[in-house]
Amino acid sequence: MSIPQGITAGPDGNIWFAETHSDKIGKATPSGKLTEYALRKLSSPYGITAGPDGNVWFTEQLGNKIGKITPSGKVTEYSVPTAGSLPQGITAGPDGNLWFTESNSAKIGKISPTGTIIEFPVRAGGLEDITAGPDGNLWFAWGQQNWIGKITPSGTVTEYATPTAGSYPWGITAGPDGNVWFTEEVGKIGKITPSGVVTEYPAPAGAGICKGPDGNLWFASGHDGDQIGKITPSGTVTAYTVPTKVAEVPPGGPGVVVTPAPGSGPEGITAGPDGNLWFTERDGNKIGRVKISAKQ
Repeated sequence: MSIPQGITAGPDGNIWFAETHSDKIGKATPSGKLTEYALRKLSSPYGITAGPDGNVWFTEQLGNKIGKITPSGKVTEYSVPTAGSLPQGITAGPDGNLWFTESNSAKIGKISPTGTIIEFPVRAGGLEDITAGPDGNLWFAWGQQNWIGKITPSGTVTEYATPTAGSYPWGITAGPDGNVWFTEEVGKIGKITPSGVVTEYPAPAGAGICKGPDGNLWFASGHDGDQIGKITPSGTVTAYTVPTKVAEVPPGGPGVVVTPAPGSGPEGITAGPDGNLWFTERDGNKIGRVKISAKQ
């Protein structure tokens, strides 16, 4: 099992994804041809994003590094100054740098395209995904604290509590409406304005979320069944079932009757260069594609 998780549209017209368990970075062409590039053992790549320098950047959870891979597959790694920081989400910032979360060390990191890292401490750990907001700041999901965080390019942090207790914000993205949207494990999709006003909508428990080419938000609901969800800027949710089913192995072990059950585990999702949505199946060990149209 490769356990693919983070996924992004690359600057080269392909889809790039992180294989956390197999310590590889994968590339998929729009036609579905896959190529894998091996990293060091126990690097555990997780978050991934297109950089401003024409390369793809990713976090290494166990390796405690930030990695860069060229379109041809050459990898360069940069050590995070704080040991055991568990770098998580990563995004290209409005200042020409890459920004990432450190879940264990309670810090937000910034790395220049040449590899210089600066860390900014925040009040508590449990950080998840991060995105560049429509207001020129970076916004991040603060899962364990039930907060959404905002950090300016100069390092000033603001916290906003989510209305629902135990919501565990996870994925986050800039929306088409000038707001920031995020998933909640409790089973809601949240929207936060640049001034910090939060609205929540009932939805399957989500993981990754992205802005779609159709003007809606799309999310992977690997934490609540096998669905890819769509939510309009006005809050209407539609869910689509992922075809893959993963077999459950009962407590009796291998050889006992196996019942097909949900388990593909959609995790990361991104808008592709082909006008479709692409997502990772954490448990299904696949890369999926949702063909959409502007009328959907």
